[in-house]
Amino acid sequence: MEQEEFVPGAYLCNNKIPGTTAEHIHQMEIFDDDGDLIIHRVDSDQVVYRPHRNKVKLIGKYLMGDVLGEGSYGKVKELLDTETLCRRAVKILKKRKLRKIPNGDQNVQREIQLLKRLRHRNVIRLFEVMHNEEKEKMYMIMEYCASELQEMLESVPEKKFPIWQAHGYFRQLIDGLEYLHSNGIVHKDIKPGNLLVTNDETLKITDLGVAEALDRFAWNDECRTSQGSPAFQPPEIANGLGTFAGFKVDVWSSGVTLYNVTTGKYPFEGDTIYKLFENIGKGEYSIPEGVSDQLSDLLKGMLAYESEVRYSLMQIRQHPWFIKQHPRMLDRVLIPPRLDTPEDVLRSMTVIPCLNTMHYGDEDDDDDDEEDENVTLMAISQNQNYLDDDALMNNVSDHVVPSGSMDRQNAAVDDIEDEPPQAEAADGTKHCIPKRKKSKKNKFSGCKQS
Repeated sequence: MEQEEFVPGAYLCNNKIPGTTAEHIHQMEIFDDDGDLIIHRVDSDQVVYRPHRNKVKLIGKYLMGDVLGEGSYGKVKELLDTETLCRRAVKILKKRKLRKIPNGDQNVQREIQLLKRLRHRNVIRLFEVMHNEEKEKMYMIMEYCASELQEMLESVPEKKFPIWQAHGYFRQLIDGLEYLHSNGIVHKDIKPGNLLVTNDETLKITDLGVAEALDRFAWNDECRTSQGSPAFQPPEIANGLGTFAGFKVDVWSSGVTLYNVTTGKYPFEGDTIYKLFENIGKGEYSIPEGVSDQLSDLLKGMLAYESEVRYSLMQIRQHPWFIKQHPRMLDRVLIPPRLDTPEDVLRSMTVIPCLNTMHYGDEDDDDDDEEDENVTLMAISQNQNYLDDDALMNNVSDHVVPSGSMDRQNAAVDDIEDEPPQAEAADGTKHCIPKRKKSKKNKFSGCKQS
């Protein structure tokens, strides 16, 4: 029985509604036309539990999974390429939100233009960009990475990596930076949060939103603007100089990153940005105890106050600590599991439930109804009979299906949809099997690609 009654607002504030018992579930509805709040009281025996259903969402050829992370510009979700079965990631950007962020749209367009011409093992790869003009959304299809250095650091109490593991990541960082600089690109925002890691421990430099592409005919790497993270900025930016050497800015931020991942601390700290920049401008810092002499010498060279005497990438490559093969004395810091699934230490694909829903549909809530299960099995069996002959002949190594065979398959499927199949029971009676619903047209099929 469903009852409808008016409840004074005072009862709602006190969480007390007269006449209620533990056997009722109260569901608040919206206000009616007269401004009175209506509450529908439903008996507990009428409440049916419905499990969470995974919605199938396609963007072109990509099947969307769960959220991997969220930043100031938008969300990042997992994707599955339905043609190559490769894991991808998509950065979903709302144009209305970008317009509210200072230089937001400009930074995104700059990142897209830079990533389109970059191809390196240690730089994140952009596959394609898709637009949904109706919802004013932009989809950046990129490489999938399991985690980032910042997340891995926060997963351990020491907030740092073993020396041998930090050395491996640092070498890959220098490789990626050398490639960017050779293409005339200054990153300007190197930090652990912008360094992603794949499942095979490959480091990827990402987030080129504030990067700057130098003029090909420029005689030096002079830059005039910087929008990077304050804790990783060099003294020349903290002191407000009009121009500075762009490549040495990346060397400084890489030195702060190396300092952080090997000691668990930052060379410069401050309660406010003003105090932080004041400490960076002075250039005074200390090396914690326990740091080896070689690592200490490398850090001092990368964090030199004057940019003219600061190490270059070539000097870093020739440094003894960079060349040395460090012994594996401590255990590796592993990629942590996601917070919502702590038991999934391998970070499995989040699109698998969507695949089940996409190919098998939603399961019936009543698991005890054996008749529905038999109908489903019989329908699958009849569909399989139409396709078995052609499937066996077309099972070649390159999975190429002849056009004629595909026509026969399509005709067979059309016959099934047009005329409901019948199943004959043991007593000779025939029962009609319900038709399967035709899949709706993908609303993202009209997305523009660039």
